[in-house]
Amino acid sequence: MAVSEPGKIRNVAVAGHRGTGKTSLVEAMLFQSGGVNRLGTVESGTTVGDWEEEEHKRQMTLSASICHADWQGRKINLLDTPGDAGFQGDAIAALTVADGALVVVSAVMGVEVGTGRAWRRAEEGGLARVLFVNMLDRERADFFRALDQIHDQLAGSCVAVALPIGAEHELNGVVDLLHMKAYTSPEGGKEAGPAEIPADLAELVAEHREKLLDAVVETDEALMERYLEGEELGVEEVAKALKDAVTRGTLFPVACGVATKNLGTTALLDLLVEGVPSPARKGSSIDVGDAGAAAFVFKTIADPFAGRINVFRVLSGSVKADSTLANVRTHSKERIGQLLTLQGKEHGTTSEFVAGDIGAIAKLKETQTGDLLLDSERPVELPTIPFPSPVMSFAVSAKAKGDEDKANASLRRLAEEDPTLQLRRNEQTGEQLLAGLSQMHVEVAVERLKRRFGVEVELHQPRVPYLETIRKEARSRARYKKQTGGRGQFGDCEIVIEPRPGHEGYEFQDKIVGGVIPQGFRPAVDKGIQEAMLHGELAGAPVQGVTVRLVDGQYHTVDSSEMAFKIAGSMAFKDAYQKADPVLLEPIMELEVTVPDEAVGAVNGDLNSRRGRLHGMEPTAGMTTIKAEVPMAEILTYSQSLTSLTGGRGDYAMHFLRYEEVPTHIAQKLIDDAKKAKEAVKA
Repeated sequence: MAVSEPGKIRNVAVAGHRGTGKTSLVEAMLFQSGGVNRLGTVESGTTVGDWEEEEHKRQMTLSASICHADWQGRKINLLDTPGDAGFQGDAIAALTVADGALVVVSAVMGVEVGTGRAWRRAEEGGLARVLFVNMLDRERADFFRALDQIHDQLAGSCVAVALPIGAEHELNGVVDLLHMKAYTSPEGGKEAGPAEIPADLAELVAEHREKLLDAVVETDEALMERYLEGEELGVEEVAKALKDAVTRGTLFPVACGVATKNLGTTALLDLLVEGVPSPARKGSSIDVGDAGAAAFVFKTIADPFAGRINVFRVLSGSVKADSTLANVRTHSKERIGQLLTLQGKEHGTTSEFVAGDIGAIAKLKETQTGDLLLDSERPVELPTIPFPSPVMSFAVSAKAKGDEDKANASLRRLAEEDPTLQLRRNEQTGEQLLAGLSQMHVEVAVERLKRRFGVEVELHQPRVPYLETIRKEARSRARYKKQTGGRGQFGDCEIVIEPRPGHEGYEFQDKIVGGVIPQGFRPAVDKGIQEAMLHGELAGAPVQGVTVRLVDGQYHTVDSSEMAFKIAGSMAFKDAYQKADPVLLEPIMELEVTVPDEAVGAVNGDLNSRRGRLHGMEPTAGMTTIKAEVPMAEILTYSQSLTSLTGGRGDYAMHFLRYEEVPTHIAQKLIDDAKKAKEAVKA
């Protein structure tokens, strides 16, 4: 559907916890609206939204998929987002460009950690929010229990706009409380036109219809006055007041149904059209200065055949095929060729996207996720997507010899597609590290690497970047003297080393008096010391947190050289280092773990067993955030443990905090292991 005005567009991010049926719900909306001619399923790998091989294999959404449904003369852009925390980057990007969020809740599990995460991000973005309680036909499904949890844990101003007819395996329809119509279960076929509400539900329906009207009229004084006077309110004016309240974020409607049976879909589509504001009504939160053409790229797809595909939202003006736009970040001109409409993996073409619409462009030269394209260069603040930082790293190496460069180049292309993936080299350990938001996140990247680019790599636990330092002052003098028949080598220096505050940094102080070492040779001493510090004498780790004073020495007018003083400096440092009470340092991470209240004890116990130090807990509506400091060595595989302890409902984030001394018993084992490894290399 080509649209010519922003008022006929709805941009909706479908978000929530993993396994709540978001992709099935998008599929049902596409089917009911005529976007597809059959109802695909996640199990069979036939949905429009999940089209990648890895998604079929794992039966879960791994990256945001963009689709569109045409309903009541409106184009609804549906952004189906991953629910797993390891792939939340795409969900965050989708919520950044949407005008509304459709938060999907399981009628069996109720509000879960991913539900709260999606809700908070939508709230922070000022998005209109609609909820859909799914899976009403499952065993132990309970709409009213889920509704109570939504009230208690998300917002008290959530109000039901639909009710189930029956429960669990006896579910056979839903009631649309806004339009006062019933829809019976189509069992996977097209949902038929509305029917009469069953008589045995009259009392329950009347009760919740009154609650809905009470909630709506409280947001509109004129409507409330008429309502209190007993005047019958029309469907259209109630719908308008509801839309105004949803747009302002004062009311959140809760619909319900069964996505896999296409039940409740008609009422939901009506609700999205009537309840979610259009771009014309809401306007973009990104200021681009004037009404010229502006497009914000929020997603990149790395296709080995089509090349880079950039997905964008038009912020103002219109973007036309065969035009030129300027990239604000790179200051380069980008030629806009074909404009693509996306329906999952299927691409159509169009000549223009108006303000508020979402589309794609292939084969731009330098544009990437987060870039802003304008019809002319002008001062404007670059918008940002608040992507989370990676929390888990793996050392990565090519399986086949000679594939290293190809593997690195291909991984960088995947990182362009997913900014929460990072590829970097650890200069200390020499390892190439691939970092992501979870172990599964990194493993999926490796699977994509093989399928798309034909490169296989292996993952290993990364080496912990230990450091070494000293705890007391020490002095040493070293002389390097070598005679080889001609000109000899002579360098003599005396140094004092002492620890620096916080075990950080390195400083070289030249304290030579009287020219006992000529000025030209003193930097060589510094260089020799720094080279010696690259591999400490305890476990071969780099040394830091040391101040070195060059205090005395001796030189020979003929035999002294920079090389001789460099070697003497290295020798002096190694000797002084052994006397200065050297210790091993380990990186300490600051950890924030969000878990269900019932798992707090188990998680705290696990953190204590990992040498963690707990710093506090913040309970919020059934979930608790635990703050702790934990050594990096103890949480390299934390993701799997947290999943086991919380049944997959836990979430965590961490960042580097500081270095601390390794406990003696652990340090000794690390030192012994390093010596064995060194001896094995020599052998």
